[in-house]
Amino acid sequence: MSKSNKLITGSFCLALVFYACTGTKTTVKRDATGRILVDTTPITKPQTPEQALRNIYLQKGYHLELVASEPMVQEPVTMAWDGNGRLYVAEMNTYMQDIDGTGEDEPVCKIKRLEDTDGDGKMDKVTVYIDSLVLPRMILPLDNRVLVGETYSNHIYSYEDTNGDGKADVKKLVYENHTRDGRNLEHQKSGLVWNLDNRIYVTLEAVRYQFINDKLVPDTLIEMPWGQWGIGHDDYGRIYLNLGAGETPAMNFHQNPHYGQFNPEGQYGDAFQAVWPIIATPDVQGGPVRLRSDSTLNHFTGCTSPLIYRGDHLPADLKGDLLICEPVGRLIRRAKVINTEGRITLANAYDKQEFIASTDMNFRPVYTANGPDGTIYIADMYRGIIQEGNWTRPGSYLRPEILKKGLEKNNSRGRIYRLVHDNHKGSKVSPRLLDETSVNLVGYLSHPNGWWRDYAQKLLVLRKDRAVVPVLAGLVKTAPLPLTRIHALWTLNGMGALNKDLLFYALNEKDYKVRKNAVWVAEDFAGDAGVLNRLEQLKDDADPEVRYQLALALRFNKSKTAKEVIAYMVSKYPNSILALSQKKYDNLVAERELSAKKAALLSDEQKKLVTEGAGIFKQLCAACHGSDGKGITSGGKSMVAPPLANNKDVNGDPEKLIKILLHGLKGPIDGKTYPDIMPALGANSDNYIASVLSYIRNDLGNKAKVIKPEDVKRVRQETSGRKTNYTMQELEAAK
Repeated sequence: MSKSNKLITGSFCLALVFYACTGTKTTVKRDATGRILVDTTPITKPQTPEQALRNIYLQKGYHLELVASEPMVQEPVTMAWDGNGRLYVAEMNTYMQDIDGTGEDEPVCKIKRLEDTDGDGKMDKVTVYIDSLVLPRMILPLDNRVLVGETYSNHIYSYEDTNGDGKADVKKLVYENHTRDGRNLEHQKSGLVWNLDNRIYVTLEAVRYQFINDKLVPDTLIEMPWGQWGIGHDDYGRIYLNLGAGETPAMNFHQNPHYGQFNPEGQYGDAFQAVWPIIATPDVQGGPVRLRSDSTLNHFTGCTSPLIYRGDHLPADLKGDLLICEPVGRLIRRAKVINTEGRITLANAYDKQEFIASTDMNFRPVYTANGPDGTIYIADMYRGIIQEGNWTRPGSYLRPEILKKGLEKNNSRGRIYRLVHDNHKGSKVSPRLLDETSVNLVGYLSHPNGWWRDYAQKLLVLRKDRAVVPVLAGLVKTAPLPLTRIHALWTLNGMGALNKDLLFYALNEKDYKVRKNAVWVAEDFAGDAGVLNRLEQLKDDADPEVRYQLALALRFNKSKTAKEVIAYMVSKYPNSILALSQKKYDNLVAERELSAKKAALLSDEQKKLVTEGAGIFKQLCAACHGSDGKGITSGGKSMVAPPLANNKDVNGDPEKLIKILLHGLKGPIDGKTYPDIMPALGANSDNYIASVLSYIRNDLGNKAKVIKPEDVKRVRQETSGRKTNYTMQELEAAK
């Protein structure tokens, strides 16, 4: 996105104000401006794929084409192409097959490989690439290998089809971690995305990876990056995340997760948080507080799969825009990404309307992806229930709403659509990158479609073919396009073939985006005094984004020079984004030092509980309550859950807290109603419950006695017959 793009022009918004009616659409009512009026009695029974398409409305010029549907695909949740254009689709076949999620953890799920063998744009061949999986959630095709992660497991495996029958026959462990992930399946990591920097990113874990010598090598991050389902990235490696649990449509996009969380004020406001379904959506776990008077969802809640469009066969004004799935609202948002000297803000591309929306209650877009043909692909689980069973229990707001409409019966379907435009047709060229020579792969680093550039870079890094090093070095200096020079730079770095002379050349580039990426690359040369001295010369670079990246690249450098450079830039540019980021980081360091001092006063047994609890809190609870316990307010004023910092109840009766964690909590708290319930965590061990409670009572500005596992065991036994969430009124009365 150009820096000059600071406003969304009125002509742009007016030109795209109407939803397209391509094909034979189901009749809908519109107001005088052409805006679709809300359907208060929407379709609840499953429709055929052809019928479902007629109930999806898009902005003018755009329409969807069906690529695959049941029985070819069922319950699709994520997808990725290999270098030869074959689409791998993960199916959560056991997900919420009834209102209680019965049999959800059975190892019967699949990853399928879909192929379009005749080039007509529709998948016509399917094989079960892997079966007997537990809720597969991550796919990363490499060369002939595909990396896969499952729910509840921290292992990551490589699969390969060696005999050409479309079924994996070789399975190898590439990342080993025997600790079971016991979190709710909605709160476990996703992603496994290979970014421009040749690091592989996931959500909800303080880790990223590099693929080295056929293994995933972890790199621990200073903080968990958050995010939930899906990871997006733009042409220049900027990562986008979102958090359904925190009702946060986009987050942590100002800096790479490696440098810690950072969500400055003004990224977007309440107007951006509002969503505009075209049907009543009463099946919202937040209940009435999340509904307008016409029963439409009033705020992002189930946001997933942030995607930056990076293709070449849709209108140019879509390129660089951010798409966000909202399956609870049965819609997809299009956001303009506005860059003002490194400060990123987001705005809805349409006035109180959405890019894509459906009148079918079973439309559940959960994942989007840029395709090899230059278009966008959408995975629609097409089902009645989207929330996991923790939120549909007896006594929940959701359960009767689901049963009233019979949504629990609608499952085991799935559709994959392609987004196209009337004036732009997808490319008919099918990739064969796995069969290309390394020399030919270098040529694709200039391709106008980001999918091709990314895959070519990934294969070159995996192959490490030294024969192409001179060609890549030449591209860094002479390629006409800055993006090509950037890809060549990162490819050489990933191959271990980038020398300092070429790095210094890139650091002196005229194009600020190349300089910024060169500074980013230079972090991998952190121990070299010559590189550090060269970086110091950029502290007054003319471009604020280059200076910001310089501060980030030096953040973990312990040298005196690095500290002086950062201090100089913070002092000279006090209102800059780099100064705000550095202040947030300094505060984090100070908070951790204070926590360490408090922990030193505890006994070894107490310290162990608090330490374990800190890990649980940061992986799970902070999604709603905030990393500092002060609540989540990113982009708006309302909180999804109550703050725990300096909280009288946290410091009060321990039995009340144990009951809440064992059986959950619903209803108002201190007169305020929140849009989410506190789910029951009783499936976890007594030690788990005791440790997380001990942490929040001894940190976050709180100070109270630790809670022992035997305390939890006693309360668990006393309340063993309970099947519903508590209310605060009930807990107060039990004193």
